[in-house]
Amino acid sequence: MENSSNTDHHHSQCCFNDWMALQERELTELLHTITLQETTADVDFTESCTQLSQKIIQRFQDYADKRLELCRKDTSPFFAPSWNSSLENSLLWIAGCRPSSYFRLLYALCGFNLEAHVLDALHGASTSRAASFDSLRKLSGEQLAMVDDLRTKTIREEDKLSKRLASSQEDTADQPFSLIAIELGSVDEESERVNKELDEQEMVMTNILEDADKLRLNTLKGLLDILKPQQAVDFLAAGKKLHLCMHEWGKRRDVKHGRS
Repeated sequence: MENSSNTDHHHSQCCFNDWMALQERELTELLHTITLQETTADVDFTESCTQLSQKIIQRFQDYADKRLELCRKDTSPFFAPSWNSSLENSLLWIAGCRPSSYFRLLYALCGFNLEAHVLDALHGASTSRAASFDSLRKLSGEQLAMVDDLRTKTIREEDKLSKRLASSQEDTADQPFSLIAIELGSVDEESERVNKELDEQEMVMTNILEDADKLRLNTLKGLLDILKPQQAVDFLAAGKKLHLCMHEWGKRRDVKHGRS
């Protein structure tokens, strides 16, 4: 059993390492595609952006499918991964990022403060602009309205999943776990009942993770559908750069504080 558990954990860590290596390659692909704008016909450039965005979405789906398969074998590590830095784990929402963070990133890239300026932007008022990602400066009022609508729906679904997660976590202090703990002769006593209940608990957690990944993926798809092809590539490049930076910053802070 121990060897099997070690193997499952190793496969999960390899899955994450492969994913992060893919992020680096995809960032390179995205940045290369962006540079083609100056030398490629508009139609060809737009097609290149569309194809790359679709390929990245499919890779995201493949990764979600793979880690769900691994999660069904060993759930808990995905909610506090040992392969993450402490910083990354402190920011996790159901084993990943909050889907609503996509919108925060988009508004930041556009130069908007979400709370203060988005309504002004929807009505054509002037706002400050970001210093890069030129295509994202050109979001239309119609696009911003669609983005804001998607954001509202996404936050609503996030809240539902957060409540499901909270309910699942609260169950560990309720029956039958509390009664089993009290009845055990010692804390290290084996119990088939304990294993059965924990397996059922992990199944619930796996289902929540699956739905959270679906929300992450569907939100990203919905957002890219709103953006024009070049805007989508700019947004994906910025998101991957942020992801990779947070990973590196977290590792450095772990070394700094003696956690490596």
